[in-house]
Amino acid sequence: MHKFILVFSALLTLSSSYIVDFGPVVKATKGSIWPHPKTIVSTNYFRTLRPSTFDFETIGYKCDILQSAIDRYKQIIVVHLRRLRYKADSSYSNKWRNSSEFNGSMEALKVDLKKSCEKYPHLDMDESYDLKISENQATLSAESIWGVLRGLESFSQLLYLSPDGRTLLVNETTIFDEPRFKHRGLLVDTSRHFISMSTLERILDGMAYNKLNVFHWHIVDDHSFPYQSVKYPEMTRGAYHPSMIYSQKDVADIIEYARLRGIRVMAEFDTPGHTASWGASHPELLTKCYGVYTGKLGPINPILDENYDFIYSLYDEIVDVFPDKYVHLGGDEVGFECWQTNQDILNYMKQYNMTSFVQLEEFYIQKLIDKVASLNAIPIVWQEVFTNGVRLPKGTIVHVWTGDRRKLLLKITEQKLPALLSSCWYLDHLSTGGDWVKFYNCEPHDFTVKEDLRKLVLGGEACMWSEVVDDSNVIQRIFPRASATAEKLWSPMNVVDIEDAKSRMEEHYCRMRLRNINAQPPSGPGLCLA
Repeated sequence: MHKFILVFSALLTLSSSYIVDFGPVVKATKGSIWPHPKTIVSTNYFRTLRPSTFDFETIGYKCDILQSAIDRYKQIIVVHLRRLRYKADSSYSNKWRNSSEFNGSMEALKVDLKKSCEKYPHLDMDESYDLKISENQATLSAESIWGVLRGLESFSQLLYLSPDGRTLLVNETTIFDEPRFKHRGLLVDTSRHFISMSTLERILDGMAYNKLNVFHWHIVDDHSFPYQSVKYPEMTRGAYHPSMIYSQKDVADIIEYARLRGIRVMAEFDTPGHTASWGASHPELLTKCYGVYTGKLGPINPILDENYDFIYSLYDEIVDVFPDKYVHLGGDEVGFECWQTNQDILNYMKQYNMTSFVQLEEFYIQKLIDKVASLNAIPIVWQEVFTNGVRLPKGTIVHVWTGDRRKLLLKITEQKLPALLSSCWYLDHLSTGGDWVKFYNCEPHDFTVKEDLRKLVLGGEACMWSEVVDDSNVIQRIFPRASATAEKLWSPMNVVDIEDAKSRMEEHYCRMRLRNINAQPPSGPGLCLA
């Protein structure tokens, strides 16, 4: 009899996991901001906003970035109401107007830009802003244009639909906000699959909606070379197809599209590995393989002086085309199989007393880093360059992507080098629904309690490698999963409440869909009215 009771109890426990409540798994907030502001005080008092009568009133400095942003956010507000109002519950009528918490309509937001606009976003840009919406005033003020951009995004997120669908509501709120980290990036790989210009623009829009500020363009790799060089236009022979290239105009358009949203564009041309596509036009750059690899080409051949002339010339162009001060040199995953079979390389190593291929790689990377530094650009390298012992100029950023991130960050910062973190934010690493939570639980500063070392972590990046994504699914893979990274890099360290984050994430996911960012559901069964 006791055995029967135990078995029945166990079955009951197992079966109870299938008992669920009616409705969405996560109930979305209304008018909550993502990423969470540094400080926010919100009340139950609210005002109405009608897109047909509302306007932005600029009372400080003006520039093209500000005007472009105002035009965008006007349209966002119009679309917000237009797309949602027909799905509202008309049974509410306008009873909310009789509420004691209703404080009238809001006709304008005063935008006070206190300093003249900078042309391009940069690592040390000021993104702080103050936003105040009260019964008597509605003001956004910031020292820089970049702070205004972030404040406009926060203001747009405060808006939510009235119960009867006739207008938008906004709670009276006071915000002071600034990012925790300077570098809040998204890497997009456009080599494994070509990503169209229109999709890249949607990705940049999504970044702006999440206050991400660095578009790390991993533009070329082994499988294709879609960048159309000014000096070496023939290198697009390594593209998948003549229609799948980024012209100089395309690159300039992406840089401009990003600039208007306060997003830096940082290019990566990875060498000496990940360069097979370079060989389609310039096989002489690559190492000839022998033995079991006869007929194959390996990484860039580091013993040929003429190769450095070519690469230096290409980097002269890269620094000229991409205005950002930082250039990502790559340096990861260099396979030595081909170098091992090439007798010329073996003889060279013997001549110069090199006892390992790591030393040969170090020799190549060192020359490239010195060249980029001479162009007044600051190099960023993947962690292998650091762990292999390359002498890095002061300020060189080391990008952590694998292994024990805590140990690596500690080693890098103890050597007084700045660092970026990506290893816990690889968007191509998929789990079941709600896997953004694992990204959200990654804390960039948990490697030490020493503030001087923590300050050397400039931020990090979510990485969207494109082996199995293209235009058909890349945006869904990025958003809202990269939103988790965005909040960890923007919001204070004590913003860790996952249940609160789930509710805000649910609203933010719907908000992005409302804005034509085809984000995937974040946390399970639910709905978006948009």
